[in-house]
Amino acid sequence: MNIGEIASRAGVSRSTVSYALSGKRSVSAATRKRIQDVIDELGYRPNAAARALKEGRTRTIGLVIPPASTRLTHMQLGFVASVVEAAGHADLDVLLSPSGGDHDRSFERLLSGGRVDGVILMEIRLEDSRVRRLQDTGIPFVGIGHTARALEMRWIDVDYATLINQCVHHLADLGHTRIALINRSAALVAAGYGPGHRAREGFTAALAQRGIQGIDVECGDDVLAGRDCIAQLLRDHPGTTAAATINEAALPGIQRGLEEAGLAVPKDFSLTGVVGRTWAEEFRPPLTAADVPAQDMGAQAMDLLLECIADPTAPFRNILLAPPVSLRSSTAPAPSRPHRG
Repeated sequence: MNIGEIASRAGVSRSTVSYALSGKRSVSAATRKRIQDVIDELGYRPNAAARALKEGRTRTIGLVIPPASTRLTHMQLGFVASVVEAAGHADLDVLLSPSGGDHDRSFERLLSGGRVDGVILMEIRLEDSRVRRLQDTGIPFVGIGHTARALEMRWIDVDYATLINQCVHHLADLGHTRIALINRSAALVAAGYGPGHRAREGFTAALAQRGIQGIDVECGDDVLAGRDCIAQLLRDHPGTTAAATINEAALPGIQRGLEEAGLAVPKDFSLTGVVGRTWAEEFRPPLTAADVPAQDMGAQAMDLLLECIADPTAPFRNILLAPPVSLRSSTAPAPSRPHRG
């Protein structure tokens, strides 16, 4: 069945059917019902547009991802895949939209014209203009991550402060007294990237609680940056024997940098952090880490969004996850004679 056949049977113009299906222009309730009656009478299995006509919805959600020019990390890809899978189970389509940098127009297009029923927002910053823009539009939305004002939106997030704090305590229990935090990139942290700031808070608190020294190192999200980060850390802060990280994309470079420095993990240098399980298990030796449940988080973000779409006035429900630190093989007692560069 095409628009012309629907229009003929309903006694309306093709453009009226198109407007009714797309919602781009208002159509009277009587006309809308007559068009839907034609579809129902012929037993036609409605496509996405027809379902939108019947339900007053697009059956499409927007997923706002980091800029397309930025290579997504394994964890970020896990979020995307899990959201798409959960949307499929709910019979919804997903419209991907980059944001940030030169991509603000893409984000604005997503919000205009009634294209989506709701939005899932990734990579939330402490002060995030996209959150304010979504609040202004009234479109239901959920964050994977949250702003500095935790109660202003619906979200699911990882408790980076608590988990990095636990990682530092684990290293301190093993006798390490000079520990580094390998954070995300300087540009991302400067822009207010939430996990980077919360990891730093947990790191600083643990150092004070244990009375030990630490250094916060910002590192780009790639292999070369990871290698250079370790080289600089060992050069500028000799005697550092352990690190905690939230930068999974830099892990292969971190491993290479330690090898080039002649340091064995965990005999000479211990490493832990908060990363995706795949990265932790592929590290050699396997990484002691709090495994971020990216797949589950995407599905739970979708659940929160569906709740919000069904009842936009319902009280906000937020989820803060603190997965346990899985003890693998990358941490050991501090060496008796630390590397001195």
